[in-house]
Amino acid sequence: MNGINRHSEYKSRINRVIDYIDSNIDKYMTLNELANIANFSPYHFHRIFKAIVGETINNFIQRVRIERAAMMLVSNPKKSITEIAFDTGFSSSASFARAFKEYFKMSASQWRNGGYRKYSNLNQTVSKNGKKDSNQGKEYPRSSCYDLNAAANTRSKEDQLNKRSDEMKNEVKAKVEVRKFPEMTVAYIRHIGPYQGDVRLFERLWNKLMKWAGPRELLSQKDLKCLCLYHDDPNITEQDKLRVSVCISVPENTSVDGEIGKMKVEGGKYAAGYFEIDPDQYQQAWDYMFGQWLPPSGYQPDDRACFEMFLNNPEEHPQHKHQVEICIPVKPL
Repeated sequence: MNGINRHSEYKSRINRVIDYIDSNIDKYMTLNELANIANFSPYHFHRIFKAIVGETINNFIQRVRIERAAMMLVSNPKKSITEIAFDTGFSSSASFARAFKEYFKMSASQWRNGGYRKYSNLNQTVSKNGKKDSNQGKEYPRSSCYDLNAAANTRSKEDQLNKRSDEMKNEVKAKVEVRKFPEMTVAYIRHIGPYQGDVRLFERLWNKLMKWAGPRELLSQKDLKCLCLYHDDPNITEQDKLRVSVCISVPENTSVDGEIGKMKVEGGKYAAGYFEIDPDQYQQAWDYMFGQWLPPSGYQPDDRACFEMFLNNPEEHPQHKHQVEICIPVKPL
């Protein structure tokens, strides 16, 4: 195994740990347990994790828990703060309250009552080093389904909502249906760091995944699905910690290696919005789903991950349009 392959193997093992944490965020996890998943000794595991991910394993788990809770506080207004604390793995409401306030500089109730708007607006325009973020994030592809500003639109006055609805109707058209998705096994390659508007990054990720899948005859599957899964909210998570996975569906017994990982995309009820759009309209499509379709639908977002499912090759479309389904996990309001 050469140096490049060894590095890919390390990343693959760490990705397995990240997948496990995401799927078990409500549970207590030990260093030995996570090291065993990565097949590293506990003594070396925490050093390897920090070197690859950029933060310690404990800081990573704590941050993901707090950020997941922050999203749930907005998307699940009927769920109590205590319930959310336990659902995200905190041992008590008191420990959650301390951690949340230390991270966001406001209480969970202040966040839920509108504080998230101030935080998300600040995070969109000013990074931790004081520099303004690039406007590239307004372009292709969309950053995340967990958009606090879109959620804020659902709480606007009725006339503002109707005005925005008229604007959105002129910009994108969608066909939305709620349907049950089966659990899906996917092979993926993951990026951690800034990605908004970085078309070359996504081309590079897709090329790597396709070069791996082609020789294994995985691209000739009858029901092949290609999707992008976004793990974090860019209004909350720092740019250098954002995670995105580009994926293809694979048989459950598929073996993966190197940088390529394998995980389950949870099944269940999703609102699937079909769009035929230009590359710079992904933001508008996501805003339509969260700001226009969701509020009067009788549904609210569930805590599973959202994703984009790509249905065509834009190069083969007469107007080079992107045919995509934006899939939001939902449950009754």
